[in-house]
Amino acid sequence: MSDSGLELQQDGKSKGREEFILIVTTVGKPDEAEKLAGMLVKERKAACVSISSPVKSVYRWQGNVEVEAEIMLFIKTVKANYQKVEQLIRENHSYDVPEIIALPIVQGEVKYLQWLREQCS
Repeated sequence: MSDSGLELQQDGKSKGREEFILIVTTVGKPDEAEKLAGMLVKERKAACVSISSPVKSVYRWQGNVEVEAEIMLFIKTVKANYQKVEQLIRENHSYDVPEIIALPIVQGEVKYLQWLREQCS
């Protein structure tokens, strides 16, 4: 058992019920991305948020095909924090319907995953 209370196998997979996730969202402006990222990390809802350079998103909205430059956020956290992260994004996002999707982290470097868990406690 590690100091973080998380037991990991040598391959980085959790032996217990702890699950790590990557939440993805997009925003329209860099300052909105930095604000969300800062809030998530400061409030320990996420261990780390990576902010991408602008990406081009092509999507259908209200019957029209739209093409927009957006900033993508990659939010590293634990599954237990998903609802808290979603709520913070919804309350502070400028879009009517923000993208908020979660992907499981099925494997990772052991020390990084231990650090991630500690930062979300």
